[in-house]
Amino acid sequence: MKKIVLGLALASLSMGAFAQNSDPTLKHSVSTNSFWSNWFIQVGGDYNIWYSDQEHGRGLDNGGAYDFFSKNRRTFGASVAFGKWFTPGIGLRTKGQAWQAKTIGPATIKKTHFWIINEQVMFNLSNLFLGYNPNRVWNLTPFMGAGIARNTTTNEYSMALSAGLNSSWQLCRNLNLYLEAGFNRMEADFDGHTAVASLSHKHDRFWESKDNHLYAEVGLTFNLGKASWNKTPDVEAIKTMSQSQIDALNAQLNDLNAENAQLRKDLAAKPKVQKEVMTKSVTEFINTPISVFFNIGKIDVASLKDLVNVRALAKYAIENNCNLLVTGYADAATGSAAINQKLSADRANTVVDELVKMGVDRSKIKTAAGGGVNTLEIVDYNRRATVQIVE
Repeated sequence: MKKIVLGLALASLSMGAFAQNSDPTLKHSVSTNSFWSNWFIQVGGDYNIWYSDQEHGRGLDNGGAYDFFSKNRRTFGASVAFGKWFTPGIGLRTKGQAWQAKTIGPATIKKTHFWIINEQVMFNLSNLFLGYNPNRVWNLTPFMGAGIARNTTTNEYSMALSAGLNSSWQLCRNLNLYLEAGFNRMEADFDGHTAVASLSHKHDRFWESKDNHLYAEVGLTFNLGKASWNKTPDVEAIKTMSQSQIDALNAQLNDLNAENAQLRKDLAAKPKVQKEVMTKSVTEFINTPISVFFNIGKIDVASLKDLVNVRALAKYAIENNCNLLVTGYADAATGSAAINQKLSADRANTVVDELVKMGVDRSKIKTAAGGGVNTLEIVDYNRRATVQIVE
């Protein structure tokens, strides 16, 4: 009967191990993803305004007819960008834009065609200051960068600086809607109009000395593949929490041992057939694999709670001279087959070392490396090693 009660306890503890995601995590720390994770594509439409150096001080606004929102100035264009987030807070993107600008000269309005390609650094302020949250709906991201622009009408090139602010809303796991306001600064006279020499004193200022492209953009962001991050466990908090849980589990095991002692006395008077039925039930429970979980790319046990379950099974194996099988796994969603095979073997060896510390003879332990698997629906649960009693 002691074996039956202990087997029931082991089964319940093994199932409880799947609650490991409730472990506390660090607010501003995540596990590093593979190079192929967190890529995205953006497609948008632009409202454009061109404001060049030759306009300053010349009264070319024509009594307000050429203000920023005038039909004589505004045009529309398109953009596409391709980038990657290296952390939840910092990313890079390559952005291309094309538009037809209305450049205002002393006597005429010229329609000029431009394109520009910028390399930009992005800073997700929501994640940087509030911590990563995969369920956050709204993110605010300023950006800045540099690139090259071309005036296809006059066949001229110019270096460019860019800056702006992107505000995005998550529509679903791999799709965001965004609004963006930005500014591209090109060299003077890039639009084909030449500034008046008598007004050259104006050209000492950042805004007035160069040709400027301002735009407002609405578009969609498509996340490619894995777009989330795994948060890093708070080891100190887990240690504190785990110790209290270990103490509680030890108290429960002590209660079970006391109950088993009484039940052994009762068993002595029971028929042999009943004892055989009980032995069969014990075998079913004892053969239930105990799971020990790991973080992505790691071979250290993620939660000390899992070792409580292993310790109980190790005690049973020692008392009954049983053999143990330890099988390591990795998740097939990340890493190559070769890396996952080695990772699963290392995780199995980690658990073997823990069993030896608990008093199990190393010669009574067999190991197996399962490589990368996707047998469990939640990807994180595939990063584990199992311990079970074998013949």
